[in-house]
Amino acid sequence: CLFQQEALRRIINTLANKNEELQHFLDSVDGTQTGLQPHPLLSAPPPAVARVTMAPAFRMATRPAVSENMSQFTVDFIGEKAGLLRLNFLPVPRAPEIDVSSCVVRDNSITVAWRPSDGDGPIERYDLEHRKANRSGALRAAGEASWEKISDITDTQVTLSGLKFDSPFVVVRVRARNKAAAGDFSEPVAMETKAFTFGFDTATAHAELKIQGDMVTWEPQGVKGHDARLRGKENKNSATPSPNKTAGSRGGRERFAGEAYTVLGDQEINGGCHYWELRPLADWKSLSVGVAYRGSLGRFYQLGKSSASWCLYASQWLQSALAAKHGNRAKALDWPLPQRIGVYCDHDNGELMFIDVDRLRLLHVFRNRFLQPLVPAFTVSTTVLLQCVKTFSHSNLLYCDSYNSL
Repeated sequence: CLFQQEALRRIINTLANKNEELQHFLDSVDGTQTGLQPHPLLSAPPPAVARVTMAPAFRMATRPAVSENMSQFTVDFIGEKAGLLRLNFLPVPRAPEIDVSSCVVRDNSITVAWRPSDGDGPIERYDLEHRKANRSGALRAAGEASWEKISDITDTQVTLSGLKFDSPFVVVRVRARNKAAAGDFSEPVAMETKAFTFGFDTATAHAELKIQGDMVTWEPQGVKGHDARLRGKENKNSATPSPNKTAGSRGGRERFAGEAYTVLGDQEINGGCHYWELRPLADWKSLSVGVAYRGSLGRFYQLGKSSASWCLYASQWLQSALAAKHGNRAKALDWPLPQRIGVYCDHDNGELMFIDVDRLRLLHVFRNRFLQPLVPAFTVSTTVLLQCVKTFSHSNLLYCDSYNSL
């Protein structure tokens, strides 16, 4: 009886060991991944075989066999092999090719287009990554900005909007996905976004203008002339400054004063084509945006009141008003007040355009031979945000072609 118990104990231990070996084998099969290339299953290299999982089929269909003395363990995979060979595995998508000729840089955005590779089968979606760069070469160099991602793109193009072109280039790359896997990214492509980056020159800002980054806020201090009933009318005498308050005799005092609630940009425009936008925030009252000769503006000048400045004036105090002003003359514009004003300045060709960005409408064009460098100029009786500061080369003008026909 003791001998039989000892033999039974050895058999149980052997079965337990074999069961543990079988469990390890099942776990190794369970740990494999999907994505095997079609056909040569048995001859495929180990990395490819490791990418397919057969655990459910193994548990349901395989027939393990054990020898009588429990010394051998075998599993028949013939049925599984035949089933796998009948499957149509999806290939890993190859990298798409970015179509540089169809990519467009404009209006504070970049439209990226690409072509899928042939023979990849059905592509479900694409992933795009982009980042800013300071040079077109060595795109993979360390120290660049981190990639920003856009996922689940179903078309072969996408528009990156809301950008600020404060670096010379934006680098993009794209990859394809199917049901099984994602492929490699395409070769990075650099889109030139040469920036005309400027801010507000706080030394010129009226004492009641508060400058915070790209934002200007008018904060009246209770001085005479701030009554809303009076602000609808402009000071007719402001075009004639005091003889002691011209630009040439300021004695270092650059700040605007009186009712000239004005601030200038801190960068000059000496040539080329430049574009920027202005957006009033909250309950805005009135504003003017344009360009001026810095050295020809007196401290009490209002934009458009002399031959040294050109501007678009908008107001919704008492009644709505929209006008283009230059040389103390105003041309009323029959158009709703824009909520986002674009300014396009072609210094070399003497053109200054004002655009209603949201409605894509050319509001007015000044044509003048600019004899001096220009600076962006703003008169504010509200809170506004300066944004989308950028420039365009002659080969990539933003509005010239599309707006001249309006």
